[in-house]
Amino acid sequence: MRRRPVALAPLESMEKGSPKNQQARLFMLASLSAFFWILLLYFHFVVLGGSTTVQDLVSSPPIKLDSPLTNVESIPARVTYARKEKEKPPVVKPVRNTASERAVAYPFMRALRTVDNKSDPCGGRYIYVHDLPPRFNEDMLKECKSLSLWTNMCKFTSNEGLGPPLENVEGVFENTGWYATNQFAVDVIFNNRMKQYECLTNDSSIAAAIFVPFYAGFDIARYLWGYNISRRDAASLDLVDWLMKRPEWGIMGGKDHFLVAGRITWDFRRLTEEEYDWGNKLLFLPAARNMSMLVVESSPWNANDFGIPYPTYFHPAKDEEVFVWQDRMRKLERKWLFSFAGAPRPGNPKSIRGQIIDQCRKSNVGKLLECDFGESKCHSPSSIMQMFQSSLFCLQPQGDSYTRRSAFDSMLAGCIPVFFHPGSAYTQYTWHLPKNYTTYSVFIPEDDIRKRNASIEERLSQISPEQVKIMREAVINLIPRLIYADPRSKLDTLQDAFDVAVQAVINKVTKLRKNIIQGRTEYDNFVEENSWKYDLLEEGQREVGAHEWDPFFSKPKDEQQRDQSSEAAKNSWKNEQRNQS
Repeated sequence: MRRRPVALAPLESMEKGSPKNQQARLFMLASLSAFFWILLLYFHFVVLGGSTTVQDLVSSPPIKLDSPLTNVESIPARVTYARKEKEKPPVVKPVRNTASERAVAYPFMRALRTVDNKSDPCGGRYIYVHDLPPRFNEDMLKECKSLSLWTNMCKFTSNEGLGPPLENVEGVFENTGWYATNQFAVDVIFNNRMKQYECLTNDSSIAAAIFVPFYAGFDIARYLWGYNISRRDAASLDLVDWLMKRPEWGIMGGKDHFLVAGRITWDFRRLTEEEYDWGNKLLFLPAARNMSMLVVESSPWNANDFGIPYPTYFHPAKDEEVFVWQDRMRKLERKWLFSFAGAPRPGNPKSIRGQIIDQCRKSNVGKLLECDFGESKCHSPSSIMQMFQSSLFCLQPQGDSYTRRSAFDSMLAGCIPVFFHPGSAYTQYTWHLPKNYTTYSVFIPEDDIRKRNASIEERLSQISPEQVKIMREAVINLIPRLIYADPRSKLDTLQDAFDVAVQAVINKVTKLRKNIIQGRTEYDNFVEENSWKYDLLEEGQREVGAHEWDPFFSKPKDEQQRDQSSEAAKNSWKNEQRNQS
């Protein structure tokens, strides 16, 4: 009888085993497996993952990648690769729940998201209009005789602010679309155009911007002469008090609000509380600093106002009227090399108007239309437009302030403007005019005339006929953006001055909202005194530097503001009297 080897007995016993022994073996294998996975998870999440824990993965809210405001590239990876981690020194960082930060519910988010609704033509373009008490607008029109000390504004507020129609007796105009429009009538024209805006909404939560229909220009005009500062400031203080109580104001503290005034900015920037100082202090009020104010002349050194065109005499009701006028301006024979319509400023030693007038008188190719007290053809729209239509270049020195309506009347006539100070156009109407000013205008620095007695005729004669033709075509193409269409209608394919301004405000507010979400500012090291420079930056630029026009704005801000305000005050009453005479 053969015996089994002793060494085989235990193995055989394990292979056959009892049920009890099998359960023990399975328990041991399960324990080893669990221990292995625990070690693996510990190594993965604690040693390699740095601050990321299992709890982080479980508790963090999901990141949505389909939001239009979420930059996918900015979403941090939830797991760090070991190879990259070894290349950096071990730094313990605090846990940041970036997903939670991204989920902050800004009150203007709904308005931003309207852009994504491709079936909505008004997405991202809605305007909410405050329903102001009538004392801020309509009541002023009922008292139109009191809106100006010398001028009866009632006739100029007729026809939705366009004034009485112009008769085309001399054939200078077209038979329709032409009105005797007052240069300070933008308040009511803009407000009536807004009533026809195609994307108005009663839901302020989807508004891209909020319009305040306050007739700021008419308000100050009635109190500029003979009233104390309390009276001049009353309506402005009342307005901001009313606005700040509205829920719409709390969304962005008024930074999404805008209003329009058909006067120059200096009428709303009184520097002191002295009774003799000019204007009111609307644009210096803390609340108004947050709003955007559209004026016919803005301040180069302040960030809360923006230049829009003075109204001209042309207010087309349909596109065809614009096209007909443009074609007519292209075909005109222009017998004068240059022309000037204006009066001297003998009380202003810095003015170059006297020298310009002298050059016009002495030139055989220059035309002069003198505008002084008494009977003058300057008060006749047909005389002014006829001269501009017969000139290649129209001289546009500073007016009672930096700007003048004449610049827009001349461009409407297809006449190439000649500016002598960048504040007359280039730093003013950056929404409506090309940044490259050489494409549509000529710039002759004031000092070239004032100190060096440069010949305007010689400068302009050096421009080739081919270049003149190109520049004139550029001016004629700009016409739609510089005019205000008839408020009782709307152009079909063309954007007028109103459309351009509203879209610019919407772009400004939208950009601000996105910057708030991203936690950034629009510009690096922003300095308000350089506001004129920021408006000229190219897309993507965030900081200003030296500029060719620095010498024109080199004096201290307060001193320059005082000069402009004082000059406006001295000349404003003269201008009013000239208009009345």
